Amino acid sequence: MITVFRPNGEACALPTDSDSAAADALSGAVWVDMLEPTRDEEALIERILSIEVPTRDELKDIEPSSRLYTEGNAAYMTASLMVKAESDLPHLTDVAFILTSSKLLTVRYAEPRSFSLFKSAMHRIPGGCSSPTVMITRLMETIADRTAEILETAVSRADTLSLEVFGDKRHLSRRPPRYLEDRIIQVSALHRLLAKTRDSLMSLSRVLTFLHGLPALQSDRESLERCRSVTRDVQSLSEHANFVAGNITFLLDASLGLINLEQNAIIKIFSIASVVLLPPTLIASTYGMNFEFMPELRVAAAYPLTLVAMVLSAILPFFFFRWKGWL
Repeated sequence: MITVFRPNGEACALPTDSDSAAADALSGAVWVDMLEPTRDEEALIERILSIEVPTRDELKDIEPSSRLYTEGNAAYMTASLMVKAESDLPHLTDVAFILTSSKLLTVRYAEPRSFSLFKSAMHRIPGGCSSPTVMITRLMETIADRTAEILETAVSRADTLSLEVFGDKRHLSRRPPRYLEDRIIQVSALHRLLAKTRDSLMSLSRVLTFLHGLPALQSDRESLERCRSVTRDVQSLSEHANFVAGNITFLLDASLGLINLEQNAIIKIFSIASVVLLPPTLIASTYGMNFEFMPELRVAAAYPLTLVAMVLSAILPFFFFRWKGWL
């Protein structure tokens, strides 16, 4: 599907039945958005605009020479943007930005939320997007703002997980089974989100650096200044993402440490119980032997005295452990 946008934000679907109708629709457009284009749609744009449209396989190329380059009068830039950041499986999608002297062309095979946000806000931009350079810098600004929202969501989720892991001391002893194990799974999902966000920010930084050096942007002072501003925002977001990554790493280490502490506490209880019960067991086993000559067998108070000795032999080690601070 191909959608064309005019400077005031007015949008319409590009007719693909004839080249002349498509050329008329493209004549007043500044932005051409290609969402999951077919091969026929790619060929149509190539014929009318005289530029090469990258294929889906070409967008996946990670070589810098294949993601940032100029060809003729067009500049080709490929960025990795976040998709489905609110879901359990966020991932990146590669989006191509093709900047010409008269149009901005985007090629994508997913629906990043930043695009829908930009489309809905285009009509509110003062003066509209009168040129491709204004369009791409405004779009990059929206992408950076959306990335900031994703980071804010990650910070909020990290704070919630921190409270759930450490929580109130009164509730630490009443955790359900596998409580911390479930929190670790949530931490791993949060780590995946942040890792994808950092990869996207790195990709955006490279695109903005390349965009900043284009002659078309150098001749547009307003767009150039906006590009510099977005570049600074992306750099600050990258630093903030590194800080959040450190907090998530601490949260993961703390969760694993708490699991080890709980396991050690359980082993400690069994160890102390075995030591406390060892003397009574020794006494009981001694007087459970069936020897004929045992003097205590004929003593009337032997049985209650043996019970008292067993109780004392269990109580004394318990209070000794408490005195030493082991309990």
